[in-house]
Amino acid sequence: MNFSVQSILENKEYQLIPLQQGDFESLYEVASDPKVWEQHPNKDRYKREVFKNFFEGAMESKGAFKIVDKATEEVLGSTRFYDYNEIKNSIFIGYTFYGVKSWGKSINPQIKKLMLDYIFQFVETIYFHIGKENMRSQIAMERLGGRKIAEEEIAYFGEPTRTNYVYKIQKENWI
Repeated sequence: MNFSVQSILENKEYQLIPLQQGDFESLYEVASDPKVWEQHPNKDRYKREVFKNFFEGAMESKGAFKIVDKATEEVLGSTRFYDYNEIKNSIFIGYTFYGVKSWGKSINPQIKKLMLDYIFQFVETIYFHIGKENMRSQIAMERLGGRKIAEEEIAYFGEPTRTNYVYKIQKENWI
């Protein structure tokens, strides 16, 4: 890989800062609300021990970020790059979540735009795994121009497999 999946990315309002071990508590504070996980494949991630496993997977991915509001320095959630494939010239974006108070404020499209604009400098294709029951994320993905291309069972870090849809955005289709 001749690029970093952990560069600080930012626009006027938000920053994506590479996740560090010391970020656990501030991120868990956001993740500890059961509503955050209602439509996600693992609905128990609001539990400390389950989230601890999720956080461990984020750290091991070496592509995870905390999402920060620049004005308040508040942690809003997390996202990551993962599964870079040099042969297919592709990467995944996912494992994204936001606290409930960030919902409906057009934060996710701004964060995804930051990530897509950055990573399309290095790859031709970006994939996303979206939980089969996660209607909010499916709608968000379609608004971004993602195309549903498959359904597959995905084994999340330290968790059982879950049914996910695979979405795809090609560089030539990105605005």
